[in-house]
Amino acid sequence: MKFKYLIILFINIIIFTVFITALFPQMLSGFDIPDSLRYIVWAPMILMLLLLISLVIFYLLNYRLHSLLEREDWPALAFYLEQDIYIKGRYSSRKVRLLASSYLVISDYASVIKLENKVIHVKPSVVRKNALLFGSARVLSGNHGEAAAFFKSNMHYGNAHSKCWMRWYFGFSQLLSGLFDGARIEFSSLAVSSEDALITGLSAYFLDGSLARNSSMSGECREIAGKGRSRVVLNIKNNDNWNKEAKKRGNEIHIVIIRKYIDEAGKWLFSKN
Repeated sequence: MKFKYLIILFINIIIFTVFITALFPQMLSGFDIPDSLRYIVWAPMILMLLLLISLVIFYLLNYRLHSLLEREDWPALAFYLEQDIYIKGRYSSRKVRLLASSYLVISDYASVIKLENKVIHVKPSVVRKNALLFGSARVLSGNHGEAAAFFKSNMHYGNAHSKCWMRWYFGFSQLLSGLFDGARIEFSSLAVSSEDALITGLSAYFLDGSLARNSSMSGECREIAGKGRSRVVLNIKNNDNWNKEAKKRGNEIHIVIIRKYIDEAGKWLFSKN
């Protein structure tokens, strides 16, 4: 639901609740309202009115940001956020993430690195929290060696989901850099241990393909790839479910930029041969 309509819905609910609360004593005792009942009703009414005022203020303060997001006007959104972050100094994790995502969508990778260099001096924790985005900019710009070093130094930050994807991107960056044995070690571990079906399937796919052809341990690569493939097939069942899983996470930038490989991995995972 669009931001504007969601706020309007909440405001209408609150107004309706205030109206019902105001009429509640009269419904119980007519127009002669006892003082004790009147005082009981005032508290929730005041609370609801304060909530209503807060929602209106929130809507007005965030209208521009959410309208640009809904229109998917990425250049305008980037400009708006630049004013908020660079000029007003509002380095919130959400706004930094949105600005980095906007740059990635319009392929302005240099600006992502510029943003990272600025934020790291002001709020290092924000960079660590959004490390997947900043690392992705290095991958997309072709700085694969730099990307591998970045993912390696940041893969221990964030929640379990982010850590697992950081490890996968570390292996992927090594693969793109031609460091096949390093990529083999990372993908081999993820293919048999990851709880994320996409990570397991992608790791197995690259082990069976690029790494089996280029690594010094091709037999081991194919053996572990088979184990990873079996794990995915057991849980996902078919290629349609695999594509649904990928589509469900389609708004995550680190998923979008490797969607081609996800599609290829799905065909390999569920092919008869």
